[in-house]
Amino acid sequence: MRTMLFSCVLAAILASGASAEMITFDQDAAGRTPEGWIAGVTGSGSARWMVATDDSAPSKPNVLRQSAVGAFPWIVLERYKALDGFVETRFRPLAGREDQAGGIVWRFQSGDSYYVARANALEDNVSIYYVERGSRKTIRYVDARSFGGNVARNQWHTLRVEYRGPKHSVFLDGRKALEVEDGHITAPGTVGLWTKADSVTSFDDFAYGPNP
Repeated sequence: MRTMLFSCVLAAILASGASAEMITFDQDAAGRTPEGWIAGVTGSGSARWMVATDDSAPSKPNVLRQSAVGAFPWIVLERYKALDGFVETRFRPLAGREDQAGGIVWRFQSGDSYYVARANALEDNVSIYYVERGSRKTIRYVDARSFGGNVARNQWHTLRVEYRGPKHSVFLDGRKALEVEDGHITAPGTVGLWTKADSVTSFDDFAYGPNP
């Protein structure tokens, strides 16, 4: 059902003539960082984003996996910039004692300035933040149960953000988790993926583009 919802949304965007893109990591070599991406970490620690084969991948054979320990590891597209649009990914939280998080970033200016929405399997919640001068600031968080969701470990989920002007809407598995207005970052920026602390998380089917 979740895969069907994802496919229908993307098909509608493509049918409208908008330029949506999807990256499945299946053309990238396992054991390497995918081409066209830049990786780093906000704060201390390190990031290790590697393509890996995974029989559970929504689109086989490959996924992108982050397995290093850092404050906030991120990876973003090198050549993309948008003020408004959407970004979506499939993610699977695998392990982590401190956190089991999967997130997406948008309007990314640098490792010190961006928006991020994340879902956490340990806490079973969804949050949205902005990062300013390298410091993460909470805008809002909600328990997954409040919108009928569940951030289950070792399962594939779909996380999506639609952003236009100061309005940011976050969806988990097809359900709207939260919607906020925030104007801290108003310049166009790139999009990408994010984790936290010791989270080991797999990602697949990364999609982005204009709002449908």
